[in-house]
Amino acid sequence: MSGPSRRGILGGSAALALATGAVAAPKKKAPLLAPTPPMGWNSWNSFATTINEAQTLETAGIMARELLPAGYDILTVDIQWYEPGASSYEYAKAPVPTMDDHGRLLPAPNRFPSSAGGQGFKPLADKIHAQGLRFGVHLMRGAPRLAVERGLKVVGTNIPIADIVDKRSVCSWNPDMYGVDMSKAGAQAYYDSVFALLASWGVDFVKVDDLSRPYDAHAAEIEAIHRAIGRSGRPMILSMSPGETPVIRGAHAKQHAQMWRISDDFWDDWKLLDAQFTRLENWSPYIGDGGWPDADMLPLGRLALGERDTKFTPDEQRTLMTLWSIARSPLIMGGDLRHLDAATKALLTNPEVIAVNQASSGNRPHFVEDGIRVWTAKAANGDDYLALFNTGGKPREVGVDLKAVGLPASAAVRDLWSRSDAGSAAGRFTVQLPPHGAGLYRLRR
Repeated sequence: MSGPSRRGILGGSAALALATGAVAAPKKKAPLLAPTPPMGWNSWNSFATTINEAQTLETAGIMARELLPAGYDILTVDIQWYEPGASSYEYAKAPVPTMDDHGRLLPAPNRFPSSAGGQGFKPLADKIHAQGLRFGVHLMRGAPRLAVERGLKVVGTNIPIADIVDKRSVCSWNPDMYGVDMSKAGAQAYYDSVFALLASWGVDFVKVDDLSRPYDAHAAEIEAIHRAIGRSGRPMILSMSPGETPVIRGAHAKQHAQMWRISDDFWDDWKLLDAQFTRLENWSPYIGDGGWPDADMLPLGRLALGERDTKFTPDEQRTLMTLWSIARSPLIMGGDLRHLDAATKALLTNPEVIAVNQASSGNRPHFVEDGIRVWTAKAANGDDYLALFNTGGKPREVGVDLKAVGLPASAAVRDLWSRSDAGSAAGRFTVQLPPHGAGLYRLRR
């Protein structure tokens, strides 16, 4: 009994290709927008809502000189750059954001003078690009409430913005926006218009807030923003905030964004840092391939409108950088760079530690003993990385059986923080760590 014809199995076009010898070229994979964890600086921890153009340019100059050589290249102006009267970490109850005639936010010209005359952020972005940096902005999910009140319409349509918003979908902590109902005609066109404007300014990175929590309620807007970026014609990294993004939605987050927050705002408090261990452990299956679980900014150096320096001890600061590096979280400095001291710069720019963040693979946690945390990863040349943490309040010896965590039974050891060789290990590797302290090592067979 004869089986079905080859044409019947493959279909006409495939059969024709076989007959003629033609082979369809495989589709080229689009280049990743963030092939490695993004590195940069964000204004929130140090300037709150208040940063202006002069401060942005001063920071850009310092960043280009002090941090760009180590890889920090994205400068992001955080929330309410469109608010003329922004003054602190609090938000005005009745904001009057600067907008165009279609409800798209514009920089407040009293704070960003080069934006006058409808130029938006383009003049500022051009100056930042000229220093070798990329430019990022913060947006809130949705459309401005003021655009609804003023009866503005979506650009290129006759659709009132009031017809596309959901007035029940509001942020619990910021009064600027209404969520967009993506089932409404004109909803996608609105988001397309917003990101087309950002693209025209030369924006490279967009942090969209009030997006990833509650996740399912905002999933349609996440997808709409992803589409809008694709349609803008400019490659823009999408960072979703705030967390906690649910781990069970990791595949969706990774499909639509390059960074997604794994917690609410992270500040310089040991309890918050201690909690990030579990979150990063839970997110470890999603590290890489252009997607990066984001443990939030690095609250180091001068913070909070210049009122104080970080509360983290030097050991806790090292733990922070070690954890963010071995878990490949984006490295986004939050402290005021105008007060960058030598110790903080050294912490941020250690090239052997940054290599773990930027170029390691197979990053995974291990669970071997209460009161300690252990991670391993592979270096690009096949060496192994080992991170050890003492999360307790007293000094202690921290050690692991090398084979038990997938490492070679014997190896030469290099201490990445001291950037010096540290002898060899056989069978078991043990170090003495201070309270809330960490060590990061490279093991060579």
